[in-house]
Amino acid sequence: MIAIIDYEAGNICSVENALQRLGASYELTSSPEVIRQADKVILPGVGNALKAMESLRASGLADVIPTLRQPVLGICVGLQLMCRSSEEGPTEGLGLFDARVRRFPDSPEAKVPHMGWNSIGNPDGKLFRDIPGGSYFYFVHSYFADLCPDTVATCRHGEKLFSAALRWENFYGTQFHPEKSGEIGARLLKNFLAL
Repeated sequence: MIAIIDYEAGNICSVENALQRLGASYELTSSPEVIRQADKVILPGVGNALKAMESLRASGLADVIPTLRQPVLGICVGLQLMCRSSEEGPTEGLGLFDARVRRFPDSPEAKVPHMGWNSIGNPDGKLFRDIPGGSYFYFVHSYFADLCPDTVATCRHGEKLFSAALRWENFYGTQFHPEKSGEIGARLLKNFLAL
């Protein structure tokens, strides 16, 4: 069973629909016990990192997530919350990935937010099995994680090269939305379910 963490900041319906299409069983939950017992955990996210982090702290889930030993996937703001810190707020993150989250600079060549389909580079690891570099995923974000030792895929928006995906131990994160990325996103979610 997959636990989708419910902390009032998620893109829940799209994630649920994607898991249904894959025939995966899941539960939307904020229960630490259910989350700890799940086979896999997804931390979705859309919106403001500061408010999302405040919600995780208020529910006690900010203390639970770093202790998990099963595969955990953070999506979009979920990835950003798993980093050390974010300029949005600003806020301190969970510190699982050794990266800071910063706002894209305003630029005539690269509008903010970064929205739409963009290709990834240098995909590495089991999450990207059978997904070649140059594959297109769907992005919607104004903040990004710096490149760091945990980077397992990159993306370019304007002049800025940033972390499209991160991994540390059993924790994974994608800045893009696999649940909104068609067949290639479904392949990535299948890879996550197979970890």
